Amino acid sequence: MQKKYYIWVLGCAMNKSDAERLSSVMNSLGYKETKKEDTANIIFVLACSVRQSAIDRIYGKARRWNKLKKSKDLKTYLSGCVLQSDKKKMENIFDKFFNVKDIVNLPEIIGIKNKCMEVSHYLDIMPNYSSNFSAFVPIMTGCNNFCTYCAVPYTKGREVSRPMKDILREIKTLVKSGYKHITLLGQNVNSYGLDFSKNRQKNENFPTLLLEVNKIPGKFWIMFITSNPHDMTDEIINAVAGSEKLIEYIHLPVQAGNDDVLRRMNRKYTQKKYLSLIEKIKTKIPGLAITTDTIVGFPGETKKQFEDSKKVYRKVEYDMAYIAQYSPRPGTESAKMKDNVLREEKKKREKELTDILRKTALKKNKLMIDNVFEVLFDRYEKGNVYGRTRTFKLVQSKGNKSLVGKFGFVKILSVTPWATKGVIIKNSP
Repeated sequence: MQKKYYIWVLGCAMNKSDAERLSSVMNSLGYKETKKEDTANIIFVLACSVRQSAIDRIYGKARRWNKLKKSKDLKTYLSGCVLQSDKKKMENIFDKFFNVKDIVNLPEIIGIKNKCMEVSHYLDIMPNYSSNFSAFVPIMTGCNNFCTYCAVPYTKGREVSRPMKDILREIKTLVKSGYKHITLLGQNVNSYGLDFSKNRQKNENFPTLLLEVNKIPGKFWIMFITSNPHDMTDEIINAVAGSEKLIEYIHLPVQAGNDDVLRRMNRKYTQKKYLSLIEKIKTKIPGLAITTDTIVGFPGETKKQFEDSKKVYRKVEYDMAYIAQYSPRPGTESAKMKDNVLREEKKKREKELTDILRKTALKKNKLMIDNVFEVLFDRYEKGNVYGRTRTFKLVQSKGNKSLVGKFGFVKILSVTPWATKGVIIKNSP
């Protein structure tokens, strides 16, 4: 009987991309993927250390899996973002931990002898893409920024950029295969190429990469996540403005609106610089949608300092935001700070920002009513197709399943702060 594997992915898009490469290797070894963990012979967890709640979920699942091991052939493996403190605790409840970069050594890791991979770097593994029209393409791994609340530099290491020729080759292959949406991935894509040695071409940087991807023939959209405001340069903004295949959308995490809080976060910019950058982007790229990440209740954040975050939200008028209540992660610098904002106060602040976001998002979405937008349909459910515009706005329309993975034009008839509804006018050629 063919053995099966199950992959549980937590956290970011990079983990999802890594899972696609992990899946590719397991398929090549003769295993079959299952969506039911109870039927698996091997379970992989790609962990996320951003929040303690994600780690707590892993502990709960692992205890259940260890009970299953008494009645069936089952091995469990842990990878992804795992802090050293968590790794020590989890070594006793998983069969093995491995660094995600060691996927190239997976046969040896899971106990298959005399089987070697033909590639030396895990990003050279051809992924088993989870979609046939939308793909994640990593352009770099790691992070050099050391924001005080973040575990990534400790779990993923320093920034390592992928050779541009390899990135372009993967995207060209995807486009030839009919892919319509490409997402370039990096913890901070702005710094792509800065780690290359002096003997590499000086123009292997993020703006150049964007322009080179834009030159690839074919009908497809490009987006990227994510950027740090402190090194979002004019060259990058100009490249986005000058690339017709790049959608009009930028995710630019502010994290906090107060300068003292930003300094304690080690974010390397001020409120003034951030707002100036937003104004420059809006001027260069009219109609652009801007989304953000924000942490409320960071250690030492006073009610007065939090008012600065509200000011930024009102000023920028975000299209969407991902608002998180601060929780300390052991091993990060902020974990050494006193977590002195009460949980109820964090909850209150999250609601206040959400209320502002709801108003500004609805205001912007109302401008879409009675206008026609190109949409890439990505999901079908109960007689409706769902998709995204070039500003990454969610659109719902009546339609059939055959539209998924295709472009079409939709006239928007009604909106909420978080989504829009319309009628399909025609399909794109």
